[in-house]
Amino acid sequence: MTSAADEFTGFADTPEHLKFDEAALDAYMRENVEGYAGPLTVKKFKGGQSNPTYLITTPAKKYVLRRKPPGKLLPSAHAVDREYKVMTALGTQNFPVPKTYALCEDESVVGTAFFIMDFVEGRIFWDASLPEVEKEARAPLYHALIDTLADLHNVDYEKAGLGDYGKPGNYFERQIGRWSKQYAAAETGTIEEMDNLMKWLPTAIPSDDATSIVHGDYRFDNAIMHPTEPKVLAMLDWELSTLGHPLADFTYFLMVWHMPASVRGGLLGADLNALGIPTIEEAVERYSAHTGRDGVPDVNFCLAYNMFRLASIIQGVYARSLQGNASSPAAKQMGENVKPLAALAWSFAVKAGA
Repeated sequence: MTSAADEFTGFADTPEHLKFDEAALDAYMRENVEGYAGPLTVKKFKGGQSNPTYLITTPAKKYVLRRKPPGKLLPSAHAVDREYKVMTALGTQNFPVPKTYALCEDESVVGTAFFIMDFVEGRIFWDASLPEVEKEARAPLYHALIDTLADLHNVDYEKAGLGDYGKPGNYFERQIGRWSKQYAAAETGTIEEMDNLMKWLPTAIPSDDATSIVHGDYRFDNAIMHPTEPKVLAMLDWELSTLGHPLADFTYFLMVWHMPASVRGGLLGADLNALGIPTIEEAVERYSAHTGRDGVPDVNFCLAYNMFRLASIIQGVYARSLQGNASSPAAKQMGENVKPLAALAWSFAVKAGA
């Protein structure tokens, strides 16, 4: 059985439909990327389910190119311009993101919009049980990830120039509406729990209406960790970021404690003490202390919401794979995860009073 690390790390031959004119890219980078000197070589990362991602190597430096996929796309998906905007803004706030160089919305260069950023060397952990590090190194890595998320939620988004990055307030309501529409647009068969969630979630939204920058897909395998220290060097994959509710973002991260080992090395049923990994209660306590919160109420609603949202995202990737323009062959296998995830989401909805 292949692991997520095998499936998503390293490079693959670029499929024909994702190739582009490398000479045109070289000419663009010479004009628009400060300090760039060719020649360049291009390899496609295996990962990047949604937006195809490439390593650009030059004699002196490595860059990353991230682009919209070709073909028919779901509305509002694949917003590489938003990813570029938020990373560029957060870089000015000393938040750990790759340095950005240029956003190109001229589709004549590589066929779709794209942006260029630094390639950051470090460790990516694909399995949340962190099997590749010693037991005593695991809690510090978790603490670094939790503290970095708290730092993100503490950023003054107006000061960072992101006051227009989303609509403050009513986040849960708007997101439930958005992902219900996206799910309906990508639906390939009836899943009763998804139908139940779409009816119940709008009726159970918490009254606390905080706003912060939210990452939208915050987890270990979207973080590049320092090669030897428990320190986040760069958070990646900002495609789903916006102004939103910090607790939606934080409880998305908490889902890993409720996921089986087969899903990104989830911690469900694991002996956390033996592994040296913090409990969900310790994670909540640390995050709350760093953000000045008094714990996380409405956690069951938030988990139901996040699992519903993730099920909708996976359904979209699966529907794209059926049309033949998903970025990875693994997308088709993902379709099988939607129903169990919807059932798990509904179980949290029931705990929250559904």
